[in-house]
Amino acid sequence: MKVKDHNFVTSKKGGVRYAPFAFTEQGVSMLSSVLRSKQAIDVNIQIMRVFVKMRSLIASNTAILEKIQKLEATEEEQNSHIHRIYEIIKELIEPHYKNRKKIGFKTKRE
Repeated sequence: MKVKDHNFVTSKKGGVRYAPFAFTEQGVSMLSSVLRSKQAIDVNIQIMRVFVKMRSLIASNTAILEKIQKLEATEEEQNSHIHRIYEIIKELIEPHYKNRKKIGFKTKRE
């Protein structure tokens, strides 16, 4: 099978071997220009409304996902800041260098 597009596959002999199980929004709109009966037009309008509703749901889910990703990013950043604050407090309470040699000029008193 040859891949013509991301969503369209043809056989080596050319053409589509199987009837499609779904229409795209553009396919439904093209179908409306061919069909003339009242029932076909009503069904076509309902299908187009479903496509519009699906598009709005996808857009709203995308916005929600973006907000969640931003919250996760800020949460990770805040967690790293809080962790660093705890490290600093711990170091202030109990320094890492307990028995460190003194540096600098030494006098006879020392």
